[in-house]
Amino acid sequence: MSLLEVRNLSIAAGASTLVEQVDLDLAEGEVLGLVGESGSGKTITCRALMRLLPAGELRISAGSIHLNGRDLARASEAEMRKVRGVEIGMIFQNPNSHLDPVMRIGDQIAESVRYHEGASAGEARSRAIELLRQVGIPDPARRMAAYPHEFSGGMRQRAMIAVALACRPKILIADEPTTALDVTVQAQVLRLLLDLRDRLGLAIVLVTHNLGVVAQTCDSLAVMYAGRVMERGPKRELLRMPAHPYTAALLGCQPGSANPAEPLPAIPGQPPAAGAFPAGCRFHPRCPRAAAICESERPALRALRDRRVAACHFAVAP
Repeated sequence: MSLLEVRNLSIAAGASTLVEQVDLDLAEGEVLGLVGESGSGKTITCRALMRLLPAGELRISAGSIHLNGRDLARASEAEMRKVRGVEIGMIFQNPNSHLDPVMRIGDQIAESVRYHEGASAGEARSRAIELLRQVGIPDPARRMAAYPHEFSGGMRQRAMIAVALACRPKILIADEPTTALDVTVQAQVLRLLLDLRDRLGLAIVLVTHNLGVVAQTCDSLAVMYAGRVMERGPKRELLRMPAHPYTAALLGCQPGSANPAEPLPAIPGQPPAAGAFPAGCRFHPRCPRAAAICESERPALRALRDRRVAACHFAVAP
């Protein structure tokens, strides 16, 4: 049974639809990878799950987001304040812009515990110290008094994970959690997320464009392009034999997937601008398999034989 069930989620800006008919399922303890090029709609999809879209600019125009029997797409703002941080936590892409620069790290963690759980200052402090210990911050009692600028990039990311986990949510959304970190720190952060999943039973939505990260961490994948899910299914099957040309093209662009003596392959052309999507299949201008039907008829997500779905007229699972 799904812990989180998203159906036909669409997000609009004015008259333009930016994300269209997204379906996602997340089970307890599962790591779901949301992958695609920059601008494919990954981040705004995740912000919509938390109802954190910029007011007056973007809105949920259709669909549902079911969590524990409630539709978050139709919940009031007062109801959402009880969901954010308590049932769903989020690690934002850039910790520098989401940690308060003039507030001590320990106070930022303790604040949500006191607000949501009514804990005393002492109880909240003890929880904050324990969270910093869990995410691998050395000497956590002393580090409680530090400001964000006194932490390295990797430590700021760990502090943000501690903030997101302060009220013990069941779901953690991690939006590009390894961006701008060096390779060693990236590996440490990914290992930390998997360790937290194993110890706390967290379900994780991991947003990334790095298929190497996906291969190491995820149980299932949803591949997005131009605001739509192109392919979705178990990680192993999807990476072994992609059914959609876009998934295959992404895999072909990864270092190590091509002849090292030749230039790294690239997908020709550019993704379409938001709100200016082509008719038919949105990938057809860049697709090596495109035919006349792809230019005029939009393919629906359809089930394949190996627990996958793909939005391609010619998709066939092995």
